[in-house]
Amino acid sequence: MANVFGATSTTDEVLSGVKLHGNRILVTGVSAGIGVETARSLAARGAHVVGAARDLTKAEKATAQIPKDAAANGGQFELIQLDLADLKSVRTCAGELAAKNEPFDLVIANAGVMATPFGHTADGFETQFGTNHLGHFVFVNRIAPLMRTGSRLINLASSGHRFSNVDLEDPNFERTPYEPFVAYGRSKTANILFSVAFDERHRQRGVRAAAVHPGGIYTELGRHMAPGQIEAMIEQMNKQLAEEGKPPFQPKTIPQGAATSVWAGVVAPAEDVGGKYCENCHVGHVVADDFVISAISEGVRGYALDSANAAALWKKSEEMVGESF
Repeated sequence: MANVFGATSTTDEVLSGVKLHGNRILVTGVSAGIGVETARSLAARGAHVVGAARDLTKAEKATAQIPKDAAANGGQFELIQLDLADLKSVRTCAGELAAKNEPFDLVIANAGVMATPFGHTADGFETQFGTNHLGHFVFVNRIAPLMRTGSRLINLASSGHRFSNVDLEDPNFERTPYEPFVAYGRSKTANILFSVAFDERHRQRGVRAAAVHPGGIYTELGRHMAPGQIEAMIEQMNKQLAEEGKPPFQPKTIPQGAATSVWAGVVAPAEDVGGKYCENCHVGHVVADDFVISAISEGVRGYALDSANAAALWKKSEEMVGESF
């Protein structure tokens, strides 16, 4: 590849010179932050972007500029309603898309929640696992027939996957004491494993999947955290970095945070990213399970890329949602 991108690359830098006219792209979570920037950057390159959001009123305000940018560059933008914490909404939305029978070149499963208080989705699943993983699992699998040859699925994961592997024996914390970041870790590991399994199932027909860690960014995602919690985590990280002789943590901007999503979705060769975990606009390397957890250090746990683990999660997910794919 002629251009080498990294942690500070922005969406506009990654997509410089890229033309997406004729491409149809679906992005979930377009009511704030990375989802809005991802949709904007793609629509501004001529793509027809379908943005999904739970709260359409909020999404309309957040994306007000996107239709104008899209129209100025030959693109289009539209909104659809999707509540990933309610499988009835998920199935309705997927059904409406299937009825239109308009194919997609890229699906970016961007929506998610983080470190929520203990709770359940409309279907009784633990909030983070149910929203971040199971909602997307059903939605993406139901629209998979719309993904044409050469298309890609990008699942938004996180370095937070290193907090925990999935727990297929107790996914809803019925026997395990609930810890918000353990639950978040399980859901983000599930996002990566879903990419691995989806890639294995669809690569033969030319459809690939990858997981993406956007980096450390200040967005609405941290709204459930206690006052001062983020600051305390950053202070701990900076202490760690100082001990390693490294400069203090610098959060990414939102355009930098969305860059890896669009890089993995349209710029990087499919063979390079298929079935992989990507961060800072490159494919991440595997780190040991005892590697020190830090939101800014790079690397992916081996359990998150394990094919057998991915197959077991797929089977458990089908059992939980009562649907086979």
